[in-house]
Amino acid sequence: MTSETENIDRIIEGCKKNDLKSQEQLYRNFYRAMMLLCLRYTKNEEDAMEVLNTGFYKVYKNINRYNPSVASLYTWIRTIIINSCLDFIKIKDRQPLQEELNQAAVVDLPPDVFTKMSAIEILRLVRQLPPATQGVFNLFVIEGYGHKEISQLMSISEGTSKWHLSEARKILKQLINKQENG
Repeated sequence: MTSETENIDRIIEGCKKNDLKSQEQLYRNFYRAMMLLCLRYTKNEEDAMEVLNTGFYKVYKNINRYNPSVASLYTWIRTIIINSCLDFIKIKDRQPLQEELNQAAVVDLPPDVFTKMSAIEILRLVRQLPPATQGVFNLFVIEGYGHKEISQLMSISEGTSKWHLSEARKILKQLINKQENG
């Protein structure tokens, strides 16, 4: 066993005993990766921080359920944080869709558009999407989930998931064209 593994095991055991120093260490070890994840699903840093802290509260509360033979600690925490992001989106986006489209219209974004933009510019554009649309876009494009999984995670139909993805592409295309034509 490596010293890093022993350190993580010690932190987990401390968290199970509600040791504040262990909880702080766990938070610090995963803060950067999980904050970046939250920033992809929220409109601003304040919302991202709220989601992150809610997620870590759930991590501490459920640390006894963590099973290293099922998933790595990173994967387990990441799943909780993604679910916290989705919960946040559901709360922020309580406006039901008027109509669901069974088939999303395809809006093409040329791949070279993204190579011309920095990650920060792309994130800034994605943050301008409505919350549910942003959530579907992140889950589909960045996290690699399919529409069936997204529909289950977000409690929406597959058609709605496809609509949100189509809408995200359409809005992003408009924002990119607006930016390019300045």
